[in-house]
Amino acid sequence: MSAEPTVETGQETPILEVRDLVKHYPVRRGAFGRGAGVVRAVDGVSFRIPRGRTVGLVGESGSGKSTTARLANRLVEPTSGQVLFDGADLLATRGRELKALRSRMQMVFQDPYGSLNPRMTVFDIVGEPLEVHGVSRGRARTARVTELLETVGLSGRDLYRFPHQFSGGQAQRIGIARALATNPDVIFCDESVSALDVSVQAQILNLLKRLQRELGLSYLFIAHDLNVVRYMADELCVMYMGEIVERGDSDAVFADPRHPYTQLLLAAIPGHDPATAKAKDRAVARGEVPSPSAPPSGCRFHTRCPFAFERCTAEAPRLRTSPATGRAAACHLLDDTSEGGPS
Repeated sequence: MSAEPTVETGQETPILEVRDLVKHYPVRRGAFGRGAGVVRAVDGVSFRIPRGRTVGLVGESGSGKSTTARLANRLVEPTSGQVLFDGADLLATRGRELKALRSRMQMVFQDPYGSLNPRMTVFDIVGEPLEVHGVSRGRARTARVTELLETVGLSGRDLYRFPHQFSGGQAQRIGIARALATNPDVIFCDESVSALDVSVQAQILNLLKRLQRELGLSYLFIAHDLNVVRYMADELCVMYMGEIVERGDSDAVFADPRHPYTQLLLAAIPGHDPATAKAKDRAVARGEVPSPSAPPSGCRFHTRCPFAFERCTAEAPRLRTSPATGRAAACHLLDDTSEGGPS
């Protein structure tokens, strides 16, 4: 799916812009590992993150959300596309220049224990990025680690404890402190609260919001819990089978979902507000999610969409942006030129 350029909301360059990002994994079969096609994990994704703002990325498991985050900060090399970080082409940089840019992008992972080395103390975990990037050493490093722990709600008394001595919420605070060590501009939060209890989730979300206000951070926030995303995100991108099918202001998307897949996701939220009550009546998906190695022709959602018509099976809809609202959706039902579609 080819995407139209994101509508500019101002003159300032976004801190991160992704253009037509693609990641295909080869599928090999047989004794000699002959090529048998590709898995289209991410297939032409475009979005931008303004400074100091949060973009939410939602979709079912396997839709390509986490892969998109890893491509955007070059933990995984893309098949094609472009990533612009603060105006610089991230995919064209190498060596020291790349290292300097990477220090300004950090990740907070889903599993707070799995992302922390159990054999390292908190001092070593949080202090390692300071040493790797030459930010501080010696006493200055100790002072900086202590400051970071206090920033996330821990204390200097925790310096020489190990990850297993902390609760899940505290361990995630350590992960956030590590992410803050290099004074990043962008933090990728990949399901960062999904492994925590609901009450602890609220604490971590409020911490992330406070850090954003105080430090001017930008977030790419990935979560399967749409209520969490609504609380955090200024803009929402909805992914299905490696593509963005809807994008726009978070409140606007929740109030009036345009794409049938977005309607399906919102209809699944218990007690969702009446603005999408009609979606609960309309959006009932059918069938199973197709294989990413053999996506359907035309619209990839047409095999499950209750409103699909003949054009949907043959022609892939473009992600079209409204100049008036900045909202975008990829659905033939929204195309004024389409004929024969259901009302």
